[in-house]
Amino acid sequence: MVRSCKRATDADSWKTTGLNTVTNQLDLFEHSRDVMLRNDVLAALEQRNATAGREALLRLTSEYPIDALAPTLEILVEVLERPVRGAMTNHAVLRDTCEAWSSRIVPAARRAFGDAGGTAWCVPLWRALAQAASHLPFRRDMPESHTVPLWIRAAAWPSARESIARIESWRRIPTTLAWMAETVYRLQGLESAWPLLAELAWLSPKRLGGLMQGLGDSSLLALRRVFDANFDGDGTLDDLAWFPAWALTEKPGLATFLRAAESSTRSLPEQGMRIMLEMLSLEREGRQHELLERRKTLRDLHPGLFSAYIHTR
Repeated sequence: MVRSCKRATDADSWKTTGLNTVTNQLDLFEHSRDVMLRNDVLAALEQRNATAGREALLRLTSEYPIDALAPTLEILVEVLERPVRGAMTNHAVLRDTCEAWSSRIVPAARRAFGDAGGTAWCVPLWRALAQAASHLPFRRDMPESHTVPLWIRAAAWPSARESIARIESWRRIPTTLAWMAETVYRLQGLESAWPLLAELAWLSPKRLGGLMQGLGDSSLLALRRVFDANFDGDGTLDDLAWFPAWALTEKPGLATFLRAAESSTRSLPEQGMRIMLEMLSLEREGRQHELLERRKTLRDLHPGLFSAYIHTR
C-alpha cells in the first residue's frame, strides 16, 4: 500500500510539472507573438515600405489593440504614407512642417530604433524636405526656415555648403557664418574652419560659444577651457571675441590658418588678432625694434591679452 501511494504521488507530481511546462511554453509563444508582429512593422519601416508597414501594423493592432509601441509605429507609418511632394509653398509652411517633425516624428523614430538608429532613419526625411525648400530665399527674421538647417540635420555637408554660398553676404550674418563654419569643419576639419571661427568670434561671440559646444571637438574645447580659466577679460561671453587673438598666445602655429580670416568688423578683438599675427612674424624675422612698438600697441589695446602674450615669452 505504501508503494502504491508513493507511485500515485510521483504521477501527480509529473502531471503538475508537465502542465506548468506546457503553460510556460504557451506564455512564451504568446509573448513571442507580439514581438514578432512588432518586428514585422519595424522591418517594413527600416525598408521604408509604407504599404508593408501599414499591413504589419494592422496585424499587430488587431491581435494586440493596446500594444504600447503601436502609437509610435503609427506615426512612422503615416510619415512614409505622406511623403513630401513638390516644393514648400512658403516659409511658414516649412516652419510648421519642421516643428511637427521635430516634436513628433524624431521622438517616435528614437523610441522605435534607439537614438542613433532613429536619427539615421530620419535622414532621408530631412533630405526630402531640404530639396522641397531649396527654392526659398534666406530670411533674417526666419533663419531656420531655410534649406541649410535641413541639409545640416541630414549631414549632407556638400549640399549645405552650396546652399550657404548662394546666400548674399553670408559672411556678414552670424547665423549663416556659423552654418558655414560648421560645414567646413565637418568637411575639412578644424584647421580649415579656424578663419571662419575667428570671424564668427568678432561678429557674434555668443554664437561662437554655442557652435564650439555643438562641434564637440576635443582640442577646441580644451583650448576654450584654458581660455576661460586664464584670460583676463570681463568674465562674460563677450570675452570670446578675443579668443582667436588669445589662441595665438597658446598655439602660435595657428597663425598659418588665422591669417586667412577675412576683414570683418574691424573691432578691437579683430585688431588684437592682427597685431598678434604681426608680432609673430616680427619675432620670426628678428625685427626687435618693430616688435617692441607692436607690443606697446597691444598693451594699450587690451592689457589682458598683452599679459597672456608676455606670459608665454
